[in-house]
Amino acid sequence: MAKAEKKISSAFIYFFGSFGGILFGYDIGVMTGALPFLQADWHLENAASLVGWITSAVMFGAIFGGALAGQLSDKFGRRKMILMSAIVFMVFSVLSGVSPDMGEASAYYLIIVRMLLGLAVGAASALVPAYMSEMAPAKARGRLSGLNQTMIVSGMLLSYVVDFLLKDLPGEWAWRLMLGLAAVPALILFLGVLRLPESPRFLLRKGDEAQARRVLTYIRKNPAEIDQELASIKETAKEERQANQKTSWSTLFSGKYRYLVIAGVGVAAFQQFQGANAIFYYIPLIVQKATGQAASSNLMWPIVQGVILVVGSLVYMWIADKFNRRTLLMVGGAVMGLSFILPAVINWMMPNMNPMTIVVFLCIYVAFYSFTWAPLTWVLVGEIFPLAIRGRASGLASSFNWIGSWLVGLIFPIMTASMPQEAVFAIFGIICILGVIFVKTCVPETRGHTLEEIEEQGTNRGRVKASNPEN
Repeated sequence: MAKAEKKISSAFIYFFGSFGGILFGYDIGVMTGALPFLQADWHLENAASLVGWITSAVMFGAIFGGALAGQLSDKFGRRKMILMSAIVFMVFSVLSGVSPDMGEASAYYLIIVRMLLGLAVGAASALVPAYMSEMAPAKARGRLSGLNQTMIVSGMLLSYVVDFLLKDLPGEWAWRLMLGLAAVPALILFLGVLRLPESPRFLLRKGDEAQARRVLTYIRKNPAEIDQELASIKETAKEERQANQKTSWSTLFSGKYRYLVIAGVGVAAFQQFQGANAIFYYIPLIVQKATGQAASSNLMWPIVQGVILVVGSLVYMWIADKFNRRTLLMVGGAVMGLSFILPAVINWMMPNMNPMTIVVFLCIYVAFYSFTWAPLTWVLVGEIFPLAIRGRASGLASSFNWIGSWLVGLIFPIMTASMPQEAVFAIFGIICILGVIFVKTCVPETRGHTLEEIEEQGTNRGRVKASNPEN
């Protein structure tokens, strides 16, 4: 058995450890192209609320999937829960593609199925960053955890290309195949994760030091580094056992952990409330409203956005461990905010501005989002939480992230039906600026620190704040 396990390369582990992002990304992107055909097939052009619910149903399910998977992963392990997520994703992707045509009831069927699909999407969004951060060495954790973001945006680009290739099929077949083909990357994930080892930190927490050491030999070359990392993890686990700590949801907001939990959950929530997914879900409809062209003829724009996202994720992997996390988040957030606010200002000063101006600014937003908030949110979520609460806290952060994603997906078509697009994006721009202020005041720097060092710094600050509440 050991010989078979030693054949697992670190590249294989990192690739399939982050491959769950493909599922996440494909489902974010696929509805972008499927929605215009679904609207026409089911006559939903004037049903903004139903369109919002169909689009956002996955995110609603993901709210609960992230929290549930995070809790269960502390009991059963990251690997087993990723496998379960892949199975759930396969089943409900197929059920989405074969939605029966029953009039208005069809929409409610699809909403329910996509909510259940969202359980798997939310689970992947919580489990993959936690798994990758526990496998990656501190000096390369930002770059390797950034693989998750590269997988997410690659999944989005894949869905955009699939949508574009299928757009000339009859409308009913087009959207059904777009949704159903999501089962293919889920099957690939399942087969790949079957060979992955469990996280060494989880193994040590369960008392299996021999297996934890074996796993570290796959991904660490220096025996001294392995011994040091094992000792560090064991010391943290020993302190937890000595304190006889029983973690619960209330533990997350105890004085010891509150600071780190607020920082991680806050960044995860801001990432979505900044409005990125309004672009990713609705870009054909945004271009339609700006130019008057049919949404189904604007499926090249999602591909443009997808290419920008993939290039940005590669830029991030290049700069990940060269710049502080906080610096990248604040610079990115500031430019993103201005990219949303400036079109409203220009439109106010020049009412006859070219309608494509807003699309150009959206591309600037996507470019900066792609190498700052998009990857760094999941890097921080994976590395900022102490081991004792990592599963629950990662799940909570993922759930808040999905709450934002769900609300943006749900209310964006309703908002744009009642006010100018420029005003809607200006609101998101203000939220971007608030996110910069939050990072400046509430988020610790984590670049180059081991997970245990981050825990010590964060909990020490938490204790100081608890003992000096006026500060």
